[in-house]
Amino acid sequence: MLQNIRVVLVNTSHPGNIGGAARAMKNMGLSRLVLVDPEDFPSGEAVARASGATDILDNAQVVGTLEEALVGCSVALGTSARDRRIPWPLLDPRECAATCLDQVGAGAEVALVFGREYAGLTNEELQRCQFHVHIPSDPEFGSLNLAAAVQVLVYEVRMAWLAAQGQPTKMEKLETTAILNSQPVTVEELELFYGHLEKTLVDIGFLDPEKPRHLMSRLRRLYGRCGISKLEMNILRGILTETQKVARGEPHKRRED
Repeated sequence: MLQNIRVVLVNTSHPGNIGGAARAMKNMGLSRLVLVDPEDFPSGEAVARASGATDILDNAQVVGTLEEALVGCSVALGTSARDRRIPWPLLDPRECAATCLDQVGAGAEVALVFGREYAGLTNEELQRCQFHVHIPSDPEFGSLNLAAAVQVLVYEVRMAWLAAQGQPTKMEKLETTAILNSQPVTVEELELFYGHLEKTLVDIGFLDPEKPRHLMSRLRRLYGRCGISKLEMNILRGILTETQKVARGEPHKRRED
C-alpha cells in the first residue's frame, strides 16, 4: 500500500530539506520521492541530511513540472499554510492520512505535494490538488520547515497504515537480557538457590540451624509460586552473595542500574 504514495517536493531551494524529507520518508516506510525542478540536486548536503536514506535520493524522480510529477495519480493532496480565496476541501494531517489509505486501498496512486520553503505552493499548483492539507501549528509561528512538514504527514500515514494492518503502534522495550528474562529456572537451579538462601540466613543469624522450624518450607512455597526466570534468579543469587559478604565483614559492591 505505502508504495502507492509518492512525496512530491516542488522547486525545493535547500538541498538539506530534500535529504531531511528522504530520511523522514524512510523512517515511516515510504520510498517514492519526486522532485519538481529542484534548485540544487543531486547534492552532498542532501546526502548528509538523509543520514542513510540515500537509496531514496538515488531513486528519486526529477521532473520539470508538477503535471509530470502527478502522472498516474488519482488523488493529490497539497499542503498549504495560507488561506486561499477559493474554498477547497481542507484536511488536517490525520484526515489526510485516512484519505491516503482509503485511496491506495482501492488501488489508486496518491501524491503528497509540498511547496517551496519561502512561499509554499502557488494557487495554480494547489488547484491541481483535490484536497488541501493544513498542519494546525501555532498561528503565531505557523511556518514549518519543509522536512518537518513532510515528517508530520508521513508519520500520520504510517500510523493510519499500522492501524489498518492491525499492527501495534508502539513497541515494548525489551531488556538486553530478554532471553534470560523469558526462560524459567530449572528445578536444579531452584535447589541451588534454596541451599544458598538457607546458608545466607544462617550467616546473618536469621535462621537457627538447630531450630529451623518451618522457615525453609515456607520460603520454598513462596518462591515456588513466583515463576522465577533465569534473570531474576541471577539477581536473587547476587543479593545473597553480597549479603554474605556484609555478614563476614568483606568489601561488597553496589549494584548500579
